[in-house]
Amino acid sequence: MKTSRNPDTLHAPLAAYSHQIEISGDERMLFVSGQVGIAPDGSIPGDPVDQLGVAFDNVERNLEAAGMEIGDLVRLTVYLVGDWDNEARRQLVAKRLGTHRPCMTAIWVAGLAGPTLLVEIDAWASRTS
Repeated sequence: MKTSRNPDTLHAPLAAYSHQIEISGDERMLFVSGQVGIAPDGSIPGDPVDQLGVAFDNVERNLEAAGMEIGDLVRLTVYLVGDWDNEARRQLVAKRLGTHRPCMTAIWVAGLAGPTLLVEIDAWASRTS
């Protein structure tokens, strides 16, 4: 079972995430390697927000392959390169997550595995067996 919490002793979340999620009981855990903005056909959008959308698509494909869905995410780490429209980024993340609020960290880095890659998402998920 997953219990999301935003303790009243902390500031309210700044975007679409929860401060903590506790997992108890019989849960299957899924750890997804960093997913970048490369589409199945090998194309890479030039726009950072478009790359973020493709990276989310790739996270969802991994979840589906394990019999899971967005609501099973418990943690996301999003690595970002360069200048971003932060409002557009937040809106895309909120849209992709719907009402679900996993724990999340966003980190700006100097670079990723290739010079055209502008985002990478590391994901953890769990589902009751």
